Amino acid sequence: MSVLVYLIPAALLFGLASLIAFLWALKSGQYEDLDGAGERILIEPEPQATPGHGKPAPKQA
Repeated sequence: MSVLVYLIPAALLFGLASLIAFLWALKSGQYEDLDGAGERILIEPEPQATPGHGKPAPKQA
């Protein structure tokens, strides 16, 4: 029974921390575009040329 003295405050603190984290996520816009992530995974990005990859640059004499 004495373990409840520790478990109840720990559960309340955990619930409060979870609520604060959820409200922070709402405020920072984490839930603004729910469909975007699902659609982005289906769209292939266009390949971009990156320097240092592909054909080597011609040597200059």
